[in-house]
Amino acid sequence: TARAHYDLARRYSDASFRQSLSTMSLQDALDLYSEVLLKIQSHYVSSPNWGYLIGHGSANFEVALTDPVFVGQHLNGHSATAVDRFRRTLRSRSGTSEAQARVTSRHATRQLVSEIAALARAELGISEAATVLEFVSGATNSLDSYSTFLTPGQLNEVYSQIEGNFVGLGVELKASEGSLLIVKVITGSPAERAGIVAGDRIVAVDGHTTDELSTDQAANMLQGKEGTMVQVTAVSPGAKPRVLSVRREQVDVPSVDDVRIIDRTYGIGYAKLTCFQKTTSRDLDAALWRLHREGMKSLVLDLRGNPGGLLTTSVEVVDKFVDRGVIVSTKGRSAQEDYVYSAHEPGTWHVPLVVLIDGESASASEIFAGAIRDHRRGTIVGARSYGKGSVQGIFPLNSAGSGLRLTTAKFYSPKGQPYSQVGVQPDLVVHQTARPTEAGAVAASNDAADPALDAATDVARRQIARR
Repeated sequence: TARAHYDLARRYSDASFRQSLSTMSLQDALDLYSEVLLKIQSHYVSSPNWGYLIGHGSANFEVALTDPVFVGQHLNGHSATAVDRFRRTLRSRSGTSEAQARVTSRHATRQLVSEIAALARAELGISEAATVLEFVSGATNSLDSYSTFLTPGQLNEVYSQIEGNFVGLGVELKASEGSLLIVKVITGSPAERAGIVAGDRIVAVDGHTTDELSTDQAANMLQGKEGTMVQVTAVSPGAKPRVLSVRREQVDVPSVDDVRIIDRTYGIGYAKLTCFQKTTSRDLDAALWRLHREGMKSLVLDLRGNPGGLLTTSVEVVDKFVDRGVIVSTKGRSAQEDYVYSAHEPGTWHVPLVVLIDGESASASEIFAGAIRDHRRGTIVGARSYGKGSVQGIFPLNSAGSGLRLTTAKFYSPKGQPYSQVGVQPDLVVHQTARPTEAGAVAASNDAADPALDAATDVARRQIARR
């Protein structure tokens, strides 16, 4: 239920979703629903149960009928009695095990949703498209934690993350105490040039205070067409608010950060991988050669907090350090999802390696750490990783510029071990693996306490001493 409310709020705070919904006919919405069901049937890691999907769609729609955002959009003027009467009808038509058992095909699923949409229009005045889209979201969200329907805006955001660039101000932020807390400012970004720094809070966007807006609404208002201006009110700790006009520009997001030599006596290099996007392999190459010129004899690669990214990029990064053997294998419901990725000797770096992970290192980060562990190519330090272990595909849909994130396979370590709900166990466990600052970011300064990095540095020193 919590996910349903959160997902609904995100969709309705997205102007691209509201725009597409306003022009979508029942036929358009049903075609979208059919396309989603076909993608699930063709690509999802497990065979779909149509009754299960219709049941979760029905439950999702029932949550929407009590959600203030949905009520405000679609149910003004209708009594609670009328809504409750319709909810009872909804449960009898699609919410019981008997009703779901009668739904045995994609066609039957579509037909039942069409009938419910018509009924919702007749009894409550809800647009048929709005009803169908709640069934779309309910079906995709029921599959697993990672599969979901993507609005046009969310689909573009996913593509931006993959490409490593976006149009905006160049800040990483999070909700905090009714404002948007700036966690990080990208070097050279419009935000940096405007004087915004990590630790600032944005309390208003274009004259609207963040108290009036949801976090997603405020964050969406920071985005827009390249070259346009946005006015933000920023507050630094202990200072007066300042109103800034910032131009939205294309911003390249670095995936390799904080590249430096952390121990010059032993020649220990350090680099933090923040994600695995299309530019990561190239960015890491540049970092490695820079560290090599500065005298690197051992490398600490920090994957703490790295949520993952592209599977193919993680394979490319492993291939820089492992010269032969399996990197990762994937297994899905269809043969086309079964694949073994292997290392190649040319271009391999043989520098001694230490890898830092924590409970937020997930997906592609676990592919990297697991391959290094299984091949005994380096030492893993920190805390057990997240344990994601599944591959998601991004599928653009023909309707309204929307998309679908769908789990298509599970991935396994070189030794054939699963990552899902298991993760990667470090060789050396250090539970405190990040250095929180007042801004909520991870500190980069040498003087901040970081037991895991200290332990990794000690391991690197011993590696060099053994050599």
